[in-house]
Amino acid sequence: LLESEFFGYRKGAFTGAVEDREGFFQAADGGTLFLDEIGDLPLAMQSKLLRVIQERAVRPIGAIHETPVDVRILSATHRDLGEEVHAARFRQDLYYRLNVICIHLPPLRERIADLGLICPAVLERIAREAGVTPAPTLSAGAMRLLGAYTFPGNVRELENLLQRALAMSGGD
Repeated sequence: LLESEFFGYRKGAFTGAVEDREGFFQAADGGTLFLDEIGDLPLAMQSKLLRVIQERAVRPIGAIHETPVDVRILSATHRDLGEEVHAARFRQDLYYRLNVICIHLPPLRERIADLGLICPAVLERIAREAGVTPAPTLSAGAMRLLGAYTFPGNVRELENLLQRALAMSGGD
């Protein structure tokens, strides 16, 4: 399933393949592909991903020929990939292919001071998607309560909390 999502497939390649389908790499050709939670990728798929990165080409399932792709890859993970490599759960060669520029972003609990910037931006986006104008704002009391929380679910938990607040709020 992962292989068909990443690289696509040709009609008849397997039961249910009733038409040709592009994968993520073909769809991102000429642009950027974001691979979230790359540290959870099974070892078998890691080898296939490494080959695509090295060869700059994909072979859809059921295809005979490869298709060239020009894709910049951004990846994210909550795992320490260096430790995963050491424990043989992540391919070292793939690690070095992906680890060109590493940006360490601490969890939200380690940068609570950023809530004043993150909350308005997230609320603005959530409100826009929900068709709510103007976007609501958080009171000073709400910001104090948020600042005292440890956010074990990180920014995704904050986003869910703000979505819930928007849905339940009756005003500004």
